[in-house]
Amino acid sequence: MSIIKENIEQINKKIEASAEKSGRKREDITFVVVSKTIDVPRIKEAVETGENNLGENKVQEIMDKYEPMGEGIKWHLIGHLQTNKVKYIIDKVELIHSVDSIKLAEEISKRAVQHGLVAKILLEINIANEESKFGINPKDAERIVLEISNLSNIMIKGLMTVAPFVENAEENRVYFKQMKQLLVDINSKKIDNVYMDVLSMGMTGDYEVAIEEGATMVRVGTGVFGARIYPNKN
Repeated sequence: MSIIKENIEQINKKIEASAEKSGRKREDITFVVVSKTIDVPRIKEAVETGENNLGENKVQEIMDKYEPMGEGIKWHLIGHLQTNKVKYIIDKVELIHSVDSIKLAEEISKRAVQHGLVAKILLEINIANEESKFGINPKDAERIVLEISNLSNIMIKGLMTVAPFVENAEENRVYFKQMKQLLVDINSKKIDNVYMDVLSMGMTGDYEVAIEEGATMVRVGTGVFGARIYPNKN
């Protein structure tokens, strides 16, 4: 068995164990394989295990890999999305995880109307208020949900966060708890057209803790493919 397949098998076992700890089943959790910077042959190796949810940070990478990867892939845009790039991926992605402004939601709505489809989105929350990260302040989340809920052809499916990079995953448990509570609080307001049940949080270093605290979707890349090899920019 290849190292990629072995890694995926191990991750699935850990997802299952963490799901059980939170009173859920393995199938309650979506495993998004983060394929950013990874070449198509290695991504295909991952998909051969049955994992067909792929996460990319950049619009260009989805564009480059969309046809070579073929049908049956559910693409997730998990990185920061600029409004001028929405038109390229609106009809290609299963879910946009990183909606961090009303302006971006308006553009997604406009492009979705043009294509005659309903765009599924998550609101990105900057739960730890890190200056280096994109995302909505948790205090503004309900107001922004209300505004986006009035837009055409767009469906808010839930919330997403990129927790701080920590050596010890336990340090992020507090943020994952806050994310779960925010999701519950917004749902309790019974806003028209809004019922959110997706909580995208947890990456290679902390996805087990995230699942224990209610994540329904985890984004794991390094754990699957090993350390990223970035092109030398010099």
